[in-house]
Amino acid sequence: MSRLPEVLARLDSAEAEIRGRYFDFLRIPSVSAQPDHAADCRRAAAWLVEELRAIGCTAEIRETRGQPAVVAYHPGPGNGASPVLYYGHYDVQPAEPFELWTSPPFEPTLKEGPNGPITVARGAVDDKGQVMTWLAAMRAWHEVAGGPPVPVRVLVEGEEEIGSPSLDAFLDQHAGELKQARAVVVSDTNMWDPQTPAISARLRGMAYAQIDLYAASRDLHSGLYGGMALNPINLLSKIVAELTDANGRIQLPGFYDAVPEVGGNLDAAWDSLGFDEGRFLGDIGLSVPAGEKGLKPLVRQWARPTCDVNGIWGGYTGPGSKTVIAAEAHAKVSFRLVGDQDPEAVLDSLEAFVKARVPADARVEVQRFASAPPVVVPEDSDEVAAARRALAAEYGREAVLIGSGGSIPVVESFRRILGLDSVLMGFGLNDDQVHSPNEKFDWACLMHGARSHARLLAELGA
Repeated sequence: MSRLPEVLARLDSAEAEIRGRYFDFLRIPSVSAQPDHAADCRRAAAWLVEELRAIGCTAEIRETRGQPAVVAYHPGPGNGASPVLYYGHYDVQPAEPFELWTSPPFEPTLKEGPNGPITVARGAVDDKGQVMTWLAAMRAWHEVAGGPPVPVRVLVEGEEEIGSPSLDAFLDQHAGELKQARAVVVSDTNMWDPQTPAISARLRGMAYAQIDLYAASRDLHSGLYGGMALNPINLLSKIVAELTDANGRIQLPGFYDAVPEVGGNLDAAWDSLGFDEGRFLGDIGLSVPAGEKGLKPLVRQWARPTCDVNGIWGGYTGPGSKTVIAAEAHAKVSFRLVGDQDPEAVLDSLEAFVKARVPADARVEVQRFASAPPVVVPEDSDEVAAARRALAAEYGREAVLIGSGGSIPVVESFRRILGLDSVLMGFGLNDDQVHSPNEKFDWACLMHGARSHARLLAELGA
């Protein structure tokens, strides 16, 4: 007889306890991008080890070339079934600019949102809140039944927000242990809306670089040298502006060769979702669509590549005026990729594009950072079917299959290195302000997420 009803009841009665552990996790400023927070990243890993040991798992910190990972195992009922691998990340984005937060980013605050209570903090949803959904479900199973109804492996990394640079080597090193699973469950994606659960079936890839342009040997007086000396800020601004044309198409040679068109059945399925682009943009204070002209909004968001300048700087940016021609300029540029686009080939093309536009007496360097291919996950696996049943039982409506404009590089790594496909069952919302000040997670989403994971474990154990 299934213990699921008792597990769900336990979750409902444990909201205050779940919130307390969740808030403790959020108070750790585990910012992987900033070296000053390396000790905090290790502290977050240690916190997870203690949590996992408390629910009956064998858990330990494993070293990587960067931030440590956490690996855990629970044998479940001991019936010899193949385990399911749960993945998450404990690292978070930098909280800057601090002055835009309405409450301290690492002091979680419960507030009232449009759909009920929300938690505001860095990492509230990405990914500490979503990790808490399945941690809470496992704890409830442990307290009611002594453990989950299926063997479970856990991998939580600390570098996802910087592109998971150490993860491939870590997966290679521990492949014999980690690949002994039937699939990977990832909660780092969104629902369709607060009432409609979703399984994400595709992720865009990523190619990220920094362009460093150097000209004169020092900053120059703009009166003495203006009109004579190269201004690297002017040149770099021109170069990045030329990356896209007036129709939003990216101008790197051959860029679209590996980009497939969206087929009729998929196009019709996305049309049936009733996406409201005006409302989507209105929620962030915009009204005019951007991107490639002539394409539907969900096609642009899920099935077309992008190029964005994520930061640009150089020269004097302080208060008042200082009339200088800067000696150098810098820009960070990212591409979201689809289809069979190769991120390294895209970065090769970017580097050639930039260098062809730089005069002989200037110097340019292109630093390469995150790189991940796009992913399409199977929609017809037994594990996806189990997730859809769990979500339908929890929400009283079918889960929709959606795409994601974002990237989760590890999903491709799991497939390439471990031979495992993923189930992308997330509980975020579009208005969660991920990577922005005042990131939030609806409390209802966290609790429904925990109950959904409890149901998923029951389905997989069946």
